[in-house]
Amino acid sequence: MAGKSKKIDIKRIENAAREILLAVGEDPDRQGLRDTPARVARMYSELLDGIHENPEKHIKSIFTEKYDEIVLLRDIPFFSVCEHHLMPFIGKANVAYLPTGSVIGVSKLARIVDAFAHRLQVQERLTEQIADFLMEKLKPQGTAAVLEASHSCITIRGIKKPGSVMVTSAVRGIFKRDPRSRSEIMSLMHNGSGNY
Repeated sequence: MAGKSKKIDIKRIENAAREILLAVGEDPDRQGLRDTPARVARMYSELLDGIHENPEKHIKSIFTEKYDEIVLLRDIPFFSVCEHHLMPFIGKANVAYLPTGSVIGVSKLARIVDAFAHRLQVQERLTEQIADFLMEKLKPQGTAAVLEASHSCITIRGIKKPGSVMVTSAVRGIFKRDPRSRSEIMSLMHNGSGNY
């Protein structure tokens, strides 16, 4: 966290958190709240550390492979922060690409998801950023990203609908052009049993 949080103004977040406590009628100097502004600042620094992260660092090692079938990493846990209410949304991502002679390490797919998720976001943009980034950097035949998430901004406030899940998808290249390829990738993403 040390390298990533340098550009995040911790003291300013602490001051803002203290102001929120005062604004809601609390005493920020009482025992239970005394360290809350510092905790809030560390929390935002952690949740939003992707703001200053370049996801390109995760694709420095691209391997030449003749593999030309779908590569899919399913059920990648992620969390992000909704830019409309500064509340978290938590879910899982399914990310795939159809290589043209280049592959990346499987852990890099999860790291790319986190690099884009750990910033102020909307799920629709996050989904597109992942698919577009892989399409641009790997030059595959196609990419696909499907994200499912529960948004605390609608589960615990506002309309208060706990259990609701938002699903977004972004398909590029062959997965967008060819209905059979699109059907295959969606089937793999959603119908896999996970028992191998």
